[in-house]
Amino acid sequence: MKQQQKAMYKKIIYISFLLLFSFSIQAQDKKAKDLLDQVTAKVRSYDNIVIDFKYSLNNSRENINQDSKGNVTMKGNQYVLNFMGVTKIFDGKKTYTIVPEDEEITISKVNEKEDNAITPSKMLTFFNTGYKYNMDILQDVKGRKIQYIKLIPTSAKDQRKEVLLGIDVQTKHIYNLIEMGKKGTKTTLTVNSFKTNQPLSKNQFTFAESKYPNYYINKLD
Repeated sequence: MKQQQKAMYKKIIYISFLLLFSFSIQAQDKKAKDLLDQVTAKVRSYDNIVIDFKYSLNNSRENINQDSKGNVTMKGNQYVLNFMGVTKIFDGKKTYTIVPEDEEITISKVNEKEDNAITPSKMLTFFNTGYKYNMDILQDVKGRKIQYIKLIPTSAKDQRKEVLLGIDVQTKHIYNLIEMGKKGTKTTLTVNSFKTNQPLSKNQFTFAESKYPNYYINKLD
């Protein structure tokens, strides 16, 4: 896959885990922390979560405007992600990237020691350090009250200027996440559908090689 596509996948997985796991944030803004704690308690009460989303990438300087749709099913640290024609399955130990266009499957283990590894444990601690945060604007979106929390990276090396996390005040579900880059790139992930406790197959997060008889299997580990 192209580098840009890989970057988008990492971002979607990151946001998916962000939706599913804890936001253990040290108190900087009590109202923001209290709201995030409520979101955490709500998502932890579900057995599974199924999300349909829209992903937008915009940069007016580079004349880039891209929109993509996808969906992700999550239970614990397992997930199935469908995005840009590619399916990624994480069964808790290995990631299976299935690319029908190339008839190729890449199988890799998750190495939590790698800085770039997208793992649930890192999602649990992502906001613990490296950000200043506070309550931002409250918006009315088609009758829904969306409260934004602004996060500012403290590292000068971070390419993001700020991150806005939109939370539905009534449901305590995440509505969207907006990242503003220092070079003018804006990425937005909007949750179109948020379903919980769905009837899932016992093999929902199991990769079956027999389903892909003509595919090239690339095992990285």
